[in-house]
Amino acid sequence: MILLNFSHPITPAQQEQIEALTGQAVDRIVSIPTQFDEQTPFISQAEMLIGQVELSAEAWQGEPILVVLPSLNFISALLLAELHGRMGYFPPVVRTRPVEGALPRRFEVAEILDLQAVREAARRQR
Repeated sequence: MILLNFSHPITPAQQEQIEALTGQAVDRIVSIPTQFDEQTPFISQAEMLIGQVELSAEAWQGEPILVVLPSLNFISALLLAELHGRMGYFPPVVRTRPVEGALPRRFEVAEILDLQAVREAARRQR
């Protein structure tokens, strides 16, 4: 599985949690530093960000891909639109949460969100 990480670095413990939740090995982590200029249009910045991911059209559409989204909602929304366009479906995403009582603060993997399943369930409500 390919893990596209648009957030903080993935720790070995987080990678183990992801593998346990998905039942698949993470074969490759692609870390994409995500920092946008607030004074420049976001659409072009999102396109450039996705352009840094070196995957073929076949890989985008055929490889198992899991995504760690950036925390800024506007960037995440644009990335999901770009990813859907390239992949043909919404990718599953990793949700992290702070470890309760941990000092210094650290994060654990809370769950994998199956966005495509959410979309399909919502379509039945039309």
